[in-house]
Amino acid sequence: MAKHPAPHMDPRIDPITLEVIQNALSSIADELALVIMRSAYSNIVRDSMDYSTAVCDHAGRIVAQGLTTPVHLGSFPEAMRSLVRQYGGDMVPGDIFIFNDPYGSGGMHLPDFYVIKPVFVGEAIEGYVATLAHQADVGGIAPGGMAVYATEVFQEGLRIPTLKLYEAGKPNLAIFKLIEKNSRQPVEVLGDIRAQLAACGNGERGLTSLITRHGASGFRLYTEELHNYAERLIRAEISALPDGTYEHEDFFDGFGDKPEPIRFKVALTIAGDQISIDWTGTSKQVKAAINGPMPTTYAMAYLAVRCAIGTSIPSCEGYMRAITVTAPKGSIVNPEEPAACGARGVICFRMYDTILGAFSQILPHRIPAANEGGSSAPHISGRRRNNKPFLVSGGLMGCWGGSQERDGQEGISNPAANLGNTPIELLESRHPVEVTRYAFVQNSGGPGRTRGGVALMRGYRLLEQEAELIMRSDRRDILPYGLSGGLPGTPSWNLINPGPEQTLLPVCPMQSTPMVKGDEFLHIQAGAGGFGDPLERVPEKVLTDVVNELMTVQYAADVYGVVIKNGVVDPQATVTLREELGETQTFRQAYLDHFHRSVGIPR
Repeated sequence: MAKHPAPHMDPRIDPITLEVIQNALSSIADELALVIMRSAYSNIVRDSMDYSTAVCDHAGRIVAQGLTTPVHLGSFPEAMRSLVRQYGGDMVPGDIFIFNDPYGSGGMHLPDFYVIKPVFVGEAIEGYVATLAHQADVGGIAPGGMAVYATEVFQEGLRIPTLKLYEAGKPNLAIFKLIEKNSRQPVEVLGDIRAQLAACGNGERGLTSLITRHGASGFRLYTEELHNYAERLIRAEISALPDGTYEHEDFFDGFGDKPEPIRFKVALTIAGDQISIDWTGTSKQVKAAINGPMPTTYAMAYLAVRCAIGTSIPSCEGYMRAITVTAPKGSIVNPEEPAACGARGVICFRMYDTILGAFSQILPHRIPAANEGGSSAPHISGRRRNNKPFLVSGGLMGCWGGSQERDGQEGISNPAANLGNTPIELLESRHPVEVTRYAFVQNSGGPGRTRGGVALMRGYRLLEQEAELIMRSDRRDILPYGLSGGLPGTPSWNLINPGPEQTLLPVCPMQSTPMVKGDEFLHIQAGAGGFGDPLERVPEKVLTDVVNELMTVQYAADVYGVVIKNGVVDPQATVTLREELGETQTFRQAYLDHFHRSVGIPR
């Protein structure tokens, strides 16, 4: 198969200087992220860390990215191309741009605000510092801007085309006022924007110093080599993979009271040193806010390839030259305006799972079983007695699938998110809720030789007089897949007032759910998929899980065939039971029966 050879290293390049510049750029990108984290107002930015940062070269191409949110990984290139296309000849020192529009500005969904500053050295633009932060509220049909039941983008909040927030160093107060009047959380939103501005100012100083040290022409030479170097690295890795087309499909449960599965179908083609990712066959866009504009689709492709390859590659745009992404116009992964996209995060994880499912056919010992399906996003909002608004937000992060070498991790962000669970103390000190439960779910996760990570649950009791709940989740009917004989994970559940009189909500309700004082909302995340035959799991590992109360003694026997008596494994009884289970295969159903008994939901 023909290859696309990356340019050889320029003989003028000193490898040591190249390494120094690469690390300096990464440090600037990380410093941008630290400034935002330390100065942001909202818990979704400050505590959950739903933001990203990047440094770009003179042409607007990414040359470094901060250690923040991978789901934003591939969004900056499209946003920067849009910015340069619209304002390339109309930038002066002191300009700062803001935008969020998915249809025309390279945005992903309206809560994600880009704040980007060109960096001048002399009269020329020699780079850009870029930030993206998920804003607490941008108006629209529901607090938080992530209502699944929005049917078009016009219902989702304030659309900002590419505008100059600062022009020649002077703030455009009209934009600030417009944002303030269109948010239910103006203090948090304006505070987070100012955190982005502070980060850009700090990043500009660092990047200017770096460029001045090496000279503008020298800096351009070295950043070009960084792109070429990243391209050479990834093409070498792709060349080691077998040529061919590998297909996989996965499904999103759907939305509303009678959900219909939404199909994600990918064809992954390896041809020489090039990877093509084609989403033909994926479901059409829907009348709900889970459509993912193309920057999201690029982001998930780049992330999945890098995770599958597993080699350290500089986070600069050059490696993207080896990856092509296509998606039918009008599909859920490339919607047409005015498709709603506020809750599009939930399909990011499904795209990631689907691409890794295709890679599992190429790299069966490297790719893990499916994760929990992505972060769940409950929003509880209302007004206090003094009429001040409150909004409990921030996604819930769960667990990873089992892999060839180890059990799936739990209590950790999905690889596609890299976010954090907001600490209980911060939630309760700032909002009128009591966290009633925050724990792992016993007898959850997919059984396997290495088991899937166990599910996480969190409960919220409302302390104010009334509020409304907006929920986005998945993986109830279509479970996280297992690999190499491992079983699927366990389902997710949304419950109001759990117990004998509990109310079960859909994975993605198509309306807000009213809550009154004393009501409890409990979310049980999905458990991740298992890897390998459960009857081959090391009995001592099963015992450890029992000791740690991740599973019961009866579950260990019924699902793994491990007999535990008086706190120790009975080896002979275990051998006998495993032989019986291997013949009857009853363990394939027993694990879900145990799980549902644990959470109090009949199958």
